[in-house]
Amino acid sequence: MPEFLDLHGKTSKALRALADGAMRRHGLHLGQNHLLSALWEQDGRTPGEIAAALNVTTPTVVKMATRMATAGLLIRRRDDRDNRLVRLWLTDAGRALQEPVEAERWAMEDHVLADLTPAERALLLAALTKVHQAATNLLTTPADT
Repeated sequence: MPEFLDLHGKTSKALRALADGAMRRHGLHLGQNHLLSALWEQDGRTPGEIAAALNVTTPTVVKMATRMATAGLLIRRRDDRDNRLVRLWLTDAGRALQEPVEAERWAMEDHVLADLTPAERALLLAALTKVHQAATNLLTTPADT
């Protein structure tokens, strides 16, 4: 069995479960924090812009935004200059989640990395960055036929 892939898969599942619980404490479904983060960075983005930033499909963002609008975290408005475009805007409730959600994510990161030295943390991040780039390259490179 591929040792790295198995360990990475198990680790990803555990981290996802931790993150899901953390986001639920703030009334969010996992992934909604990423959409909020994109709007915290730049409010008024289109679903397509957010999808590109998050590397997901536009319909995924639209579906998530619908749920979040119903929850009162964001609103949709037509673009002032191009009526074909819809932009997503944070509500006060969506803005208010920034500090607690980011604090929760930092705390979770600190807990899962607590047994690593600063040097080990730096090596882990450097190695994962390389793995991520290699995997991304494989996704965007046409397969040999």
